[in-house]
Amino acid sequence: MTTLNERATVRRPPARRQPVRARPEHVLVPIGLGAAAVIALWWHDTPAITGFGDWLTNAGRITGLLAGFAAVVLVALMARIPALERGVGTDRLARWHAMGGRYMVWLVVAHALLIIWGYAVTAHTDPIHQTKTLLLSYPDVLMGTVAALLFVGVGIVSARAARRRMRYETWYYLHFYTYLAIALAFSHQFATGADFMASLPARVLWSALYITVGALLVWFRITVPLWRAFRHGMRVEGVYHEGPGVVSVWVRGRHLDELRAEPGQFFRWRFLTRDLWWAANPYSLSAPARPDMLRVTVKNFGEHSAGLSRLRPGTRVFAEGPYGAFTAGRRRQRKVLLLAGGVGITPIRTLFETLPAAPGDLTLVYRATDWSDVVFQEELRRIAEARGAALYYLVGSRRDLGGDPLSPQVLTRILPDLSAHDVYVCGPDGMANAAKAALHQAGVPRRRIHHESFEF
Repeated sequence: MTTLNERATVRRPPARRQPVRARPEHVLVPIGLGAAAVIALWWHDTPAITGFGDWLTNAGRITGLLAGFAAVVLVALMARIPALERGVGTDRLARWHAMGGRYMVWLVVAHALLIIWGYAVTAHTDPIHQTKTLLLSYPDVLMGTVAALLFVGVGIVSARAARRRMRYETWYYLHFYTYLAIALAFSHQFATGADFMASLPARVLWSALYITVGALLVWFRITVPLWRAFRHGMRVEGVYHEGPGVVSVWVRGRHLDELRAEPGQFFRWRFLTRDLWWAANPYSLSAPARPDMLRVTVKNFGEHSAGLSRLRPGTRVFAEGPYGAFTAGRRRQRKVLLLAGGVGITPIRTLFETLPAAPGDLTLVYRATDWSDVVFQEELRRIAEARGAALYYLVGSRRDLGGDPLSPQVLTRILPDLSAHDVYVCGPDGMANAAKAALHQAGVPRRRIHHESFEF
């Protein structure tokens, strides 16, 4: 078996049609218009409001409608639509999803409390008695209650403090209860919602919204990955140790150029062994994609990543992607600084090899605590020599280096014209956040600091 020495050679991808990329406003504007349409629906179907009870009840109706719309938006954000993934970026979509999820949970809670309070005021009874009446006498209110409890439960386990205490896979599978909650809430809205019970157009439009987003979810998260698994027939070609606890996995397949994977992107990898098949983890490409081969490089951070070192050649691979917007498409300036920390070198290494740049316009700064954490030294040296690029290592603890090696002073000492660069940053979140702050202090505008987190 060959040692795949060609993995370190400089390759530039052939010219091809650029994929469609959505911009953030292409997502945020429709969301805003949709929310306005929901308010308009309530306004159209609402008679004159009289009394405190009516005000409370209609506030409950508004929050319920907005919660139902938010549920559809949250699913659409995570449907892995290629134009959104490549243009907006997976990490930004995930942040919007998390923020929107918190708003939705509060809308659901507000809806329940306002409806109970409003009905109680109108009926001249107390909220506890009114709650019993709603649960026992109104159709599908119990179903809506179960949906609300599921939404709140998923919101609790998704809180940062709770997520730190559980495995990613546990949280991931608990998150599937959201789909059950959405189905129950949809039925509850049609059975009891004043805006839908007497309006056929409203029911048709609301159903079309849910069906469209559901179809996108099934297509991009199930149908397309299954078809690609059959089409490309990926299998492990070999596993190579790059350093202590770090391995590269080469995956061979057919027609891989059809995936249109760009340097800086990642896939969600599922290796079909007895111990690994149930988890799909995001790993960046650590070498430019070839028509017959892909490479990922992974550091041992847990059970799944540790298991990759035991993969055998011929193991079937199921890969979803490519995802992410940490690509050359974000570039604005002629000069580029690539700033990597630890195993964050993986997407940076592909950009270092492929970003179009004249000699002297491309710089890579690699930060690590110890030389044992540095990988691809020989590959990076060859790429730097071939491209006339600058390569710097900042290795050691802060105490050993006499301060913060990524401070504005150090970075501007390396690149006096740092403010004229685009900067790509990838590394542990703490390092990346500190680096972004230092770059901004050094005069690099935020719009030219590109970062994508893989801790979803």
